[in-house]
Amino acid sequence: MIKTRFTELFGVKHPIMLAGMNWITTPELVAAVCNAGGLGIFATARCTPEETRKMIQEIRKLTDRPFGINQLLILGQVARDTIQVAVEEKVPVINYTLGKPWFIDQVHSYGGKVIGTTAFVKHAIKAAELGCDAIVVTGTEAAAHGEEASTLVMLPIVAGKVKIPIISAGGYGDGKGLAAALALGASAISMGTRFAMTKESLVHDNFKQLCLKASENDTIVSTKFDGLRGRALKTPVTERIARGGFPLVDAFRGAYETKQLLNLSWPQFIGMSFTMMGADSDHPFWVQARQAAGYRRHTQALYQGDMKEGIFFAGQILGACNDLPTVPELIDRIMAEAEATIKSTSAMLA
Repeated sequence: MIKTRFTELFGVKHPIMLAGMNWITTPELVAAVCNAGGLGIFATARCTPEETRKMIQEIRKLTDRPFGINQLLILGQVARDTIQVAVEEKVPVINYTLGKPWFIDQVHSYGGKVIGTTAFVKHAIKAAELGCDAIVVTGTEAAAHGEEASTLVMLPIVAGKVKIPIISAGGYGDGKGLAAALALGASAISMGTRFAMTKESLVHDNFKQLCLKASENDTIVSTKFDGLRGRALKTPVTERIARGGFPLVDAFRGAYETKQLLNLSWPQFIGMSFTMMGADSDHPFWVQARQAAGYRRHTQALYQGDMKEGIFFAGQILGACNDLPTVPELIDRIMAEAEATIKSTSAMLA
């Protein structure tokens, strides 16, 4: 068994975390990861605060292990209300991204832990200074939103500058990757794409089958999918979007659907937009419009399997995803391979 600062801090068996993938991290998938010994994270961005409360309660029906929620802080009052719900429910782990956390002391008051997700060395250092218990460091190999530095470059730099546990994200899906991350200074790995390619994942089979056939070169990076630099599965529609202009019709349709999804009045929705525009991460209106269009296409892929209009955010680890195991099978396999890799590497030193 591999014990790290991550497993000790969060009270889990294995140094593996489920990335907070919006729409994909259902209570069932979160609980499956927790019950298999990892740390499951539920992404709340698609939920109203009260829907988040129901999801938290559903997760607790499915597992008695530690779990967490992930929240985009740029969502303004919606984010504040959602964090308040999580605090009231005493969720063991709060994982945030895109913003400055105001709630660390509140979470610590009931014994909870806070994880900041970052894609820049300077943001990782800042998260540690603010009092986070751990940080996710995201390399460019990851699905969806990352920056240009690779995991191999980012991880050792951050490991040399912070003292809190590091969870490395981007390019992980097997035991050799876990062993490498531990050697470079991480205490755990975060996996998104690989967990999306499991039997418990709700990703439509159309896209699971596309991913099984894909190589490490079959992803594409663009700011045009949802306004932020993001990596998606390369398909005719993502290639077309990456070449195209501003998606005006999709933006208005997506904005309306986002407003309905979050159960906001128009004043609330507009207020959230201005909050995003004023956020530290600098989200102008055109970014928000692209996000609305991107959300719509993402759900078309996940729920409907629409290969003509849907987009699926996926990482370069697709090249190593050649089967659809259950979550327990995947985690057991990763841990066995990681232990074997560490032992064989140690033998080389002798």
